[in-house]
Amino acid sequence: MTSQAAIALSSLTKEFKDNRAVDSLDISIQPGELFGLVGPDGAGKTTTLRLLAGLLDITEGEATIAGLDLAAETEKIKSHIGYMAQEFSMYAELSVEENLLFFAELYDVPVEHIQARKERLLEFAGLTEFKERRAAHLSGGMQKKLALACTLIHEPQILLLDEPTTGVDPVSRREFWNILTELHINGTTIIVSTPYMDEADRCSRVGLMYAGRLIVCASPQEIRQRVEGEMIELRPEDWQSARVLVAELPGVLEVQNYGERLHLLVDSAEKRLPEIETVLRSKKASYRSIRPAPTGMEEAFISLIKRMED
Repeated sequence: MTSQAAIALSSLTKEFKDNRAVDSLDISIQPGELFGLVGPDGAGKTTTLRLLAGLLDITEGEATIAGLDLAAETEKIKSHIGYMAQEFSMYAELSVEENLLFFAELYDVPVEHIQARKERLLEFAGLTEFKERRAAHLSGGMQKKLALACTLIHEPQILLLDEPTTGVDPVSRREFWNILTELHINGTTIIVSTPYMDEADRCSRVGLMYAGRLIVCASPQEIRQRVEGEMIELRPEDWQSARVLVAELPGVLEVQNYGERLHLLVDSAEKRLPEIETVLRSKKASYRSIRPAPTGMEEAFISLIKRMED
C-alpha cells in the first residue's frame, strides 16, 4: 500500500456470521480526491464507510488512513476524519448553534478556536440566520447542512459521507454539493456514497460495489466508455408493448426503463435505429421520438451490474 495515499485499503474484508459484507477491497485514494462509492442496496457501501470510521473491526486485510494503521491506531485516526452517517445524530432540542458547540466539545476543539470556527461554518453552510432555531424545526436540507457543519467543526482532513443527500429536495441537494465542491477545491479528501448518478458524475473517481466487491474503479468518463455498445432513446406511446417488441430485435443488447422512456443499448446506433423504426411502424407501435443518445452514468452502472448478474 502506498504511504502517500490519504486512504489505502488492501484486501479489506468484513464478515458478519455467514455474510461477507465487504470482500477484499483494494482502493487507494489520494489526498484531496473526491471519491464516489455507488452500488445497489446491500452492496457494502455503508459497511465500508463504517470500517473506515473505526466503528467496526476488520475481519481481514489492512487499511491506513492519513498514514495511520486503522486496526492499531483507531483512536488517533478519529481526529483526522469526519464521519456523517445516513441518520446523523443531531440533538433535536438544541439550537443550530448549540449543536455546533456540543460537537466542538465532543471533538476536543481548543476553546480559543471554537467561536471563529462556529461563525465560519454557520456562514459556510448558510445557517447564520437560523443559528437560534432548534434542529428539530429545520427543513431536511438544513438539517443535512447542520450535520455536515458539525462533522467539520474539528477541521478533519478526510470526510466520510454516507448518502448525505438522500431524502432532501433537489435544491437542497445542489446546495449541499456546492459546499462539498468548495471543500474539495480547498483540498479536503472526501469519500461519499450516493444512490444518485448525477452526484457520482461530480466525483474525481467512482467505485462501483456489488455484493461486497469492487467491480470497477475509474473516472466517470472511463466508466461510461466501458459500456459495450451505443445508446438509443425511444419514447413510445405504450412503453410496455414497445419494450417487448424491441427487446428481441437483432443488435439490441439491453433495454432499460426510465419512466416511459426506453434506453436501448445496441451494437451500432447508426445501423439499428432505422431498423427499429421500420419494425415499430410495421407493427403500428406509435412513438413520440427515437434518437441516438449519449451513455450516462446510470446506464453504465446498470449495464455493468447486469453483466455481473448474468
